[in-house]
This record gives sequence, structure tokens and C-alpha cells, in this order.
Amino acid sequence: MSTTASTLGRVRARASVPYLDQDFQVLRNRCLSSGQLFRDPAFPAAPESLGFDELGPTSPKTTGVQWMRPRDLCSNPQFIAGGATRTDICQGSLGDCWLMAAIASLTLNQDVLAQVIYPGQSFTEDYAGIFHFQLWQYGQWVDVVVDDKLPTINGKLLFVQSADRNEFWTALLEKAYAKVNGSYEALKGGCAIEGFEDFTGGISERYQLSEAPANLFRVMKRALKRGSLLSTAIAGHVDEAEEVTKEQLVKRHAYSVTAAVEVHVGAGQVQLVRLRNPWGHKEWSGAWSDESREWSSVPPQVKAKLNHCADDGEFWMSYTDFKEQYSKLEICNLIPDAPSHSRVGHWDLWQFEATFRSNRQFLIKLSSKGQGGTRTCSVLVGLMQKNVRKQKQLGCHFSNIGFAIYPVPKEYAGRKGVHLSSEALSRMRAVIRSEQHPMREVCQRFELLPGEYVIIPSTHEPNQESSFLLRVFCEK
Repeated sequence: MSTTASTLGRVRARASVPYLDQDFQVLRNRCLSSGQLFRDPAFPAAPESLGFDELGPTSPKTTGVQWMRPRDLCSNPQFIAGGATRTDICQGSLGDCWLMAAIASLTLNQDVLAQVIYPGQSFTEDYAGIFHFQLWQYGQWVDVVVDDKLPTINGKLLFVQSADRNEFWTALLEKAYAKVNGSYEALKGGCAIEGFEDFTGGISERYQLSEAPANLFRVMKRALKRGSLLSTAIAGHVDEAEEVTKEQLVKRHAYSVTAAVEVHVGAGQVQLVRLRNPWGHKEWSGAWSDESREWSSVPPQVKAKLNHCADDGEFWMSYTDFKEQYSKLEICNLIPDAPSHSRVGHWDLWQFEATFRSNRQFLIKLSSKGQGGTRTCSVLVGLMQKNVRKQKQLGCHFSNIGFAIYPVPKEYAGRKGVHLSSEALSRMRAVIRSEQHPMREVCQRFELLPGEYVIIPSTHEPNQESSFLLRVFCEK
């Protein structure tokens, strides 16, 4: 078990370690000296990097795949052409819309984006067939190198691509993400919140839109202004995946939320939300869609500013329709402050790593900032399963996980290494029991009185073993 504590701030310099001990500068210099383009032995241009089942070596979906460098695909490849924007992300044949939605939202925060993709890379100056990206992986920033051999069929990229066919930052970022997860196929299916956290190291919160708080639109506006990343989806049965509604919305499909604004219409105002389908097409056809009559009431200069009719998978809809059509909203905050707060707080972070089977107990101490010790403390707890995607080819899936929080009895107060026995726990009542979900992370915010508490993570089913990361944020 390892434990760390630190104070969080806004976007900051990231201390990262070379993933798999592959140092970008060393490898690139070696290639430049030898005159040989980089070939990544840790994630080779080979069938095992594509997948293990639907993208396995004998699958018809991988017949005819060739790994080609961008220089072989076009005459003037560029890492970034005209700036990295959300319209650069067009999903390919891989079912990773959740990752595409995360990347699209990432482009809305240029500071964070620049720390993920290193925009100074190119196919001309010091080109050696090697690129690198910085990702957050379970409490640690890692620098991930990839070669630029990309899977193609008939000379076209098989997976994500930019609308500008000579731009390759998205395809290379997807490859780096596939590398840390074991294969491209391991990225199939998921929640955008995974990508959000792996690009920012942030902490996430979820809202069920059927139970949306009255101030949720304001929460969305504030979150976007602060650089938080937002996504949404329409719930549905498994057999409804990517089923299209009559209004041209796609079920069980991740969308980016890219803006929330209020527009003057006549004597009143309308709350609008902008969303983007990572496919790059298939847009909402209802009120406030690209060619709808509602736009006739909006001044031309306002319409131009909102770019309301770009045919790129991005569209506007009213906030009312958004709540009716979509099921959930996910927000990844770069710092744990609730998006509804106008101030920026200072937070302490505890990180613990262990396995579920042992039912470890983790001690935290909350200090009061108020007089008389009566003020509650804002606490955000995130329980994350580790490396499940990497083990997909072994038949592993996300376990149903959650946690409970118990107050430390007075007789144990101030002790180190407190461990409550099963007998003691049976006589106690948890002050918090989280929701339980078969997701990578379960995360919830609470208000607790000052004092000492133990957090006990668990799986819903007994005797399941899996590694996890527990993050506890407490406002200072």
C-alpha cells in the first residue's frame, strides 16, 4: 500500500515518469543519430496491438489492415493543422465514442490540452517517427511514447481521424491511449469521464438529469468557464446501443457538452446547450437545431458568434430539451470545488492503493475551520478500479464497487494504524454508504463533521480481488 498527500491547485506543471521506462528524448536522439525511424517494441505495429476478439488476428474486421506512417498517407502531414479544435475528432470504426467525446472536450481548455499533446511536435523538425503524450494513470502522470505507424485499410485510417486529412494529433493520441490500455479493442465501450480523468487527473461528479437540481444550468456554465470537461448520454438497453431516435439523437452514445449560454429572444431569454457528436455528423433535428426556425429570432451577429450552422456533428438545443432527451451529465473538475461555488478553495488530497480482497481500512482526519468545531467539512471521495481495460482480453470486467465511511470510536481517537474489527463494525452505523456501480470509479461528495473516520472500500460480490486507487479530497 502506498499513501501520498498534497495540496491541489489549478492547472500546474506536471511531474511525469516515462511509461515503461521509455524516455522520449533518449529514443528520439538515438533514432536521429542512426537515421532510422522509431519502431515501438512495447506497442508494435502488429495484430496484438489491434485487439483480441472483434479486432483479433483472425477477425474479418482486421483483414487487409496495414500499418502506415502519415508520410505514406499524404504529402504534407502535420501534427496540428490550424490549431487543435473539437472539430478535429471524427470517430472511426472503433466503438470508443466516450474517448472521442473526452478529447473533444479537452480542446476547450488549451492549457490542459497543451500539457497532454505537446503541440510543438511535427513531421519536419527533428522528425524521427516518434511522438509522445502525457496521461494520468491511477495517481501518476506518465509520458507515453508511440511510433507513428497507424492502422489503415485501403490507405485510409481505420480509427479516429481529423476532418483535415493531413492532421494526425488525434490518431496518435488515440494510439497512446490504446497503448496504456493494452490494445485498441480494449477501448471499446466506456464513459467519457474515464478519458476526462486520464487527461486531467481531475475528479468527477455525475448528475441524473431526471433529478437535476434547480441550478444545474448555472453549474454547467460555471464548470465550462473554469475549464471543467463535460459529457452526456442517453440511457438505453444494451440492444439499443447507437440506436437513433426520431430527433436524430443516438442512444448509449457519448456526447461532449461544449457550451451553455443564454440568448435574448424577443423580450425574454432562452437557455441553450451546445453538444457535439464525436461521429462528426448525425445532429439533433428539433428546436434550435442548425436550420430550425427559432434562429430567425436571433440577431445575425449573435448567430455568427455561436456558429450555429456548422455541419460537423455539433449542434444547439434548449436546456429544457436537453434535460428531457438526455439521461445523465458528467463533469470532471480540475480541482474538487463544486462547480456551483464561485470561490476557489484549497484542498488536501490523500491517495491510497490496495486490493479489494483485503477490505483495507483507511484513516482520515478532518479538521474544523469554524469556531467551536461545529462547521462541517466538504469531502469528495473517489474509488477507482485499476487496469481493468488492460485485462479485458482475460475476460475481466468492472466490478460493482462502493465504499462506507465510519466514525472512529472515541477510545481509538488519535491512534495510528486504527483497524476496526468485524465485531466493532457490526455494532456501528456507517455515516456514509456510497452508491455502488460497475464502473471504473464511484465518486461522491459529502459534508462531514470534524473528526476521525475510516473508509472501507468493497465490491458488491464477496471474494472479488482487484487493485484500486482511493482518492479523498478534503477542503482545507
